[in-house]
Amino acid sequence: MQIADGTVVAMDYALKDDEGTLIDQSQPGQPLVYLHGHRNIIPGLEAALVGKAAGDTAEVRVDPADGYGEPNPALEQVVPRERFQGVEDLQVGMQFQANTEQGPVSVRIVKIEEDDVTVDGNHPLAGKHLNFNVTIQEVRAATEEEIAHGHIHQGGGCCGGEGKEGGGCCNDEPQAEGGECCSSEPQDDAQGGTCCSN
Repeated sequence: MQIADGTVVAMDYALKDDEGTLIDQSQPGQPLVYLHGHRNIIPGLEAALVGKAAGDTAEVRVDPADGYGEPNPALEQVVPRERFQGVEDLQVGMQFQANTEQGPVSVRIVKIEEDDVTVDGNHPLAGKHLNFNVTIQEVRAATEEEIAHGHIHQGGGCCGGEGKEGGGCCNDEPQAEGGECCSSEPQDDAQGGTCCSN
């Protein structure tokens, strides 16, 4: 079976930047599994996999426009340190959930200068070219329920409302790097996973 809309794909992958630095990869025996055609992974990678079958390999370079977009300067701002009450040792790279008028947004600290803390709500891979090495492990037809929900059901369902190690999507919360979330909102934090429902 070939990859097309309405198929479930299991693939091993490694993701590197243009300098050859490994950003993310699937773990042995734990391929990334997604529903094709439902924005469960970034558009540029999804488009490149159409027509592939189990056993096929692919090298895919994804431009920022087809990945996580270009950085939006408006998503970077300086906030007072006092906003981080209860966190004694602030460090660059820490991630927090910020409540905005558009809903919760994941932000990370990119600079600390005395009492000023610069946070960035852009995806860490925004503006970057993404280089994937992919091996397709399995392609199968999705179930009617999976298509109706827009994501796969695997291994007994979800993780009881908690984020899944290695990615995943519970209660339609943001999914993982290497894909779009179930609700087509931007995603952060977890590394390459799949979606599941309660």
